[in-house]
Amino acid sequence: MLRMTTALAAAAATVAITAAGAHAAAPRTAARVPADQPPYAYKDCVSAAKQKGESPSYAKWHCDELVKKGWVKKPHS
Repeated sequence: MLRMTTALAAAAATVAITAAGAHAAAPRTAARVPADQPPYAYKDCVSAAKQKGESPSYAKWHCDELVKKGWVKKPHS
């Protein structure tokens, strides 16, 4: 009985090491975000706000708030 338990433990350890090695060797790819998902470009935010009828100053404030939340990229200074 002791031999069988030892053999099972050794087999389980071999499987665990093999699985961990295969997982570590898997190539990693960078996740790409499509252009139609956040964060959006700042100029797109301003133009969309103007199309909704917001004044230029309110559109700037609105987009600045969305930058703080991470929905819009920071404008280039």
